[in-house]
Parts: sequence; structure tokens; C-alpha cells
Amino acid sequence: MISVNEKGLAIIDEMLDWEEDLKVKSTELENGATIIDCGVNMEGGYDAGMYLSRLCLADLADLSYTKFDLDGLPVPAIQVATDHPTIACMASQYAGWRIAVGKYFGMGSGPARALGLKPKELYEEIGYKDDSEFAVLIMESSELPNEEVVEYIAKHCSVDTENVYIAVAPTASIAGSVQISARIVETGIHKLESIGYDINTIQSGFGVAPIAPIVGDDTKCMGSTNDCIIYCGETYYTVEYGDADKLEDYVKKAPSTTSRDFGKPFYTTFKEAGFDFFKVDAGMFAPAKITINDRKTKKSFTSGRINPGILLESFGVKEV
Repeated sequence: MISVNEKGLAIIDEMLDWEEDLKVKSTELENGATIIDCGVNMEGGYDAGMYLSRLCLADLADLSYTKFDLDGLPVPAIQVATDHPTIACMASQYAGWRIAVGKYFGMGSGPARALGLKPKELYEEIGYKDDSEFAVLIMESSELPNEEVVEYIAKHCSVDTENVYIAVAPTASIAGSVQISARIVETGIHKLESIGYDINTIQSGFGVAPIAPIVGDDTKCMGSTNDCIIYCGETYYTVEYGDADKLEDYVKKAPSTTSRDFGKPFYTTFKEAGFDFFKVDAGMFAPAKITINDRKTKKSFTSGRINPGILLESFGVKEV
């Protein structure tokens, strides 16, 4: 069985060797944990964002920068391809760990989730478990975690605090924006799982999503980064399913275009909901367009559409 934490630790070692080049900074806390600042107090950037994305996916995907055309305006984008979709995206990348310790809050993703089983039901569904003495976590937060946060993480992952490694970037940072767009394949898999599809049949995944600019604080950037996937994210999956009629129905239901909240920037929707996530349709968190090829039936289905206009609005681009 692939160890996502062992693979993540290898990437951490690279980051520690190239701190200056990546514009990041590592700090060793009193309890021995290593924290890598990729955008809280440090500049970070596209290189740091690529490393964060690799960490999230446990280096089980091929990642590259490309460009995306928004009605004639070329913007940076990230392309993701993986032959280990359930392990890379669901066992590792999925931001399934809300970490709240004292006044600290952050969304945890990456390999360490597999040790803490966050959430346990997902790991049971995909039949994955990791066994590692090291815990590698990616935190989406505007603050760096302290010793108390590390102790909480170490306890849940059953590791020593000196074996905890956390890379941190806020949403309102280039590195943070990159790693969110790199979730394009994962968001499609998560949406399929939420509507009842057996994600264990997914053999490979491919996706492309634009990368949002910094448009404001973390809340504003949460809107624009989500919009990259919701309105212009495109995915392609190869599966071993075998039932063309059922697969066609799943593909129809999967894209963000089926959501009742589709049609305006996410920040606007979130604000109208009183910034209460539970009042926003969860079905909106999905790629704009999804295509699936079934190797058993040799049939392919596609559904959804991209909407560059809304993303331009979300980005606040002004032509001068």
C-alpha cells in the first residue's frame, strides 16, 4: 500500500532544501514540529503553490502550469493528471479536517488526514489506511499553528510532535490560490461520491482550472478561488463502471451547473447566505464541466458548461 505520508515527507525535504528559492521559511517549534510558511508572512508564489499542490496530492499526480482563455484574456491555470485518483484526491488532498484549537482555525488537507482518519467513513469507503511515524499536513489558514495546535494534530495522528510537518498558506496568497485550483480533479470525485457514485471505479482523472488572482481578504479570495472550479473547471475521468444508463445519469447530475446557486460569483452567494456555508447548496462545489469515459462499455458522457464571464466578474478584471 502506498504511504501518502512517506511520499509527502520526501516533498517536505525538498522544500526545506530550497526555502530561499521558493520564498518560504521553515520554523522548528519548541516541541520539535516543523512549520513551513508559504504565504502567511512570507511571499511564497507559484513555485511554493506547486509544492503545496504536490503535497496535497502526496506526489501521486502530474502537475503543470498552463493558461486558460477567459473570453480572450489569458490567465494562469493548473493542469492535473493522476492514475491514483482515490488515494491522491480523497485519501490525501480532500480538505476534510477542520482544525479548531483555542483561537486557531484552519482547514487541514493532505497526507496526515489518512493517519487521523478525517473523516473515518471516507477511508472505510475507499479501503485505505496509512501507517507512518511522520504526519504531513497542509493548512489553509492566515495564521501559523503553535505548539498547542501541533499537539492536537499529533494526538489524532498517533505520532510524536517532532514528526509533525505542516505547510501553511492563506487563501489570499498566490500559493494558496494555486493549491485550491489544483483540487479540480478532487472536487469532481467528491461531487460524484456525494450523489452516490462508486468512486472506487475511477481509474484515472484529469482536470484543468484557472488560478485566481488576489482580489481581497481570505473571504473574498475564497469566493474567487472557488469560482475557478465552479465556473471554468473542466475534468475528465476514466472509469470501470459497466452500466451506461446509470453512468449517464450520474454525469448529468455532477457538474456545478445543476446547482440552484449556479449563476453568480460565489462570494455574492455566500454573502446573501449570511456567510453561512450550510445555507449554500453543497452541489455547487463541483467542476463546471465533467466528462467520463467507461472502459467497460466503451462509452463516454459529458455534461456542464464553462462560464468565463462570471469568472471575469469574480476576478474584478478592469480593461484600461
